[in-house]
Amino acid sequence: MSVRILALVGSLRSGSHNRQLAEAAVKLAPEGTEVEIFDGLADIPFYNEDIDVEGSVPAAAARLREATAGADALILFTPEYNGTIPAVLKNAIDWLSRPYGSGALSGKPVAVVGTAFGQYGGVWAQDETRKAVGIAGGKVLEDVKLAIPGSMTRFAETHPADDAEVAAQLTEVVARLAGGGTETAAA
Repeated sequence: MSVRILALVGSLRSGSHNRQLAEAAVKLAPEGTEVEIFDGLADIPFYNEDIDVEGSVPAAAARLREATAGADALILFTPEYNGTIPAVLKNAIDWLSRPYGSGALSGKPVAVVGTAFGQYGGVWAQDETRKAVGIAGGKVLEDVKLAIPGSMTRFAETHPADDAEVAAQLTEVVARLAGGGTETAAA
């Protein structure tokens, strides 16, 4: 049985190191695990209950909900914007949290990882993302973490998939997520 993991990237920038990290997760996913990057977060309007009614849900938001509902787990890649979570990622979580108590995110295993320029690798944004996802109903894997500091220099000329240390850590994160957060043989 194959495990489907949906990846959401909190940076819209074309050269985003978090996007590259998500691409590495796709490439490094263990056998029996498929990681799919969701494209289209930029197209989703800010959450508004007035448009979140049957027959009026924006197509981009409906597509995100459908992709999430079809996934076994999610991995969120977040940079750190002004010490917190990027608006585009928070907006996606808001859409996935509805309808309250039975949103597409409800009960799904979720890992939060990322890279940022600073010396802590975006841990504040990751902590805020875990908090939002947990409140939204996701099953946050609190002990599955990866914060990579110094993204601008570390990945200036090297794709994360080609960084042996990052590749090994990311492979472990994806394997743990695919197993629902349980320890893997490599751990």
